[in-house]
Amino acid sequence: MTVLGIVTIGQSPRSDMVPEMLQWLPSSVEVRERGALDGLSAADLEALAPEPGDETLTTRLRDGSSVVIGRAGILPRLQNAIDILESGGADVVLIVCTGDFPPFRHSRPLLLAGPLLTAGLSALAGDALVGVVCPLEEQEQQSYEKFEHLEQKIKVAWATPYQPGLTELEDAARSLAAEGAQLLVLDCMGYTQEHRQAAATASGLPVVLSRSVVARLTAELT
Repeated sequence: MTVLGIVTIGQSPRSDMVPEMLQWLPSSVEVRERGALDGLSAADLEALAPEPGDETLTTRLRDGSSVVIGRAGILPRLQNAIDILESGGADVVLIVCTGDFPPFRHSRPLLLAGPLLTAGLSALAGDALVGVVCPLEEQEQQSYEKFEHLEQKIKVAWATPYQPGLTELEDAARSLAAEGAQLLVLDCMGYTQEHRQAAATASGLPVVLSRSVVARLTAELT
């Protein structure tokens, strides 16, 4: 049996994400979760708000609400979560956020959702114009920078996965299709299969779901 350690930038357990990912992982895999924000108070979370020049991230809390944080403040907490999972017996650790991160210390295979997604997307997209849906308006420029190394050209729109309803996402998908996108990618691990179906129906385009790509590639090491 392989033990897969899953690290979220939010709070564990990710009941909105991990159960859906299990269908793409071997049935023998044991999943153990840790969150960078586990155990933090409301005041602690406020202190992690993005500073000027920091990368903006959004994630889910245990109670189902969402929070916007800066990348810099959670890096030590992500490292601590990796250390705990490895010391507890994880064979592979996966960080389930598609944002960009610096290298982390690790003694066992460490997978990051971002590189898994961009590599998979590049192979799938061919020469298509890619429409990227990110969660927040302030992340649009980050998305252009994140995907600039790809051969494909991109267009970006935003729609959060952490609020009820699908209208915002459907509008984003339609706008990207109108701009000439031939393939959409939902660039956050918070987007679900329901989101993918809504975006596909609204746009008439194939839609790449981050958690699907990441889980399927992770399965190769588990």
